[in-house]
Amino acid sequence: MNLFDHFDFIAPYYDQIFIRQGVPLLAEFVAPDPAQRLLDVGGGTGRVAQFFVGRVAQICILDPSPRMLTEGGRKGICVTRGEAERIPFGASTFDRIIVVDAFHHMRDHRQAVREFMRVLRPGGRLVIEEPDIAHRAIKLIALAEKLLLMRSRFFPAQELAGLFGQLGAHLRIERNGHVYWLVVDKT
Repeated sequence: MNLFDHFDFIAPYYDQIFIRQGVPLLAEFVAPDPAQRLLDVGGGTGRVAQFFVGRVAQICILDPSPRMLTEGGRKGICVTRGEAERIPFGASTFDRIIVVDAFHHMRDHRQAVREFMRVLRPGGRLVIEEPDIAHRAIKLIALAEKLLLMRSRFFPAQELAGLFGQLGAHLRIERNGHVYWLVVDKT
């Protein structure tokens, strides 16, 4: 475990540094409904979750960083401290789960995938948005995160899809520029 928490350090400035674009495309893949519950895993400051306010019945951010969650809570969004590998909600709790630019920071990717599928209800949808490591700029970002001693592992889209193995899901990969989305529909 790192002694220095990068996300706690940058939390007050995160939304100004990482301007969110492309929400309409993400929202298209998520296909939210006003009666649904949405979980934003690794959602920190709520910079993405805030765009789903009014599009779903309930939104909750799950993140391990207390200072990131403080920023998310200021936006009036439900926040819960925790990690993707041990999601503190019961089975089949959420209709939609989003993981935006966070999967590569998780400690145990296989366990995180199992947890996503556990808390996602049958017929629900998970959308993972990740930088595409096939692009040179993303390779530089991955190197920078390694030099900063961040726990990052960037997955090629097909390898990420492979983590879902026999978990009862229909998968598709969408791409746009240096980003890809893995859209997972739980059967």
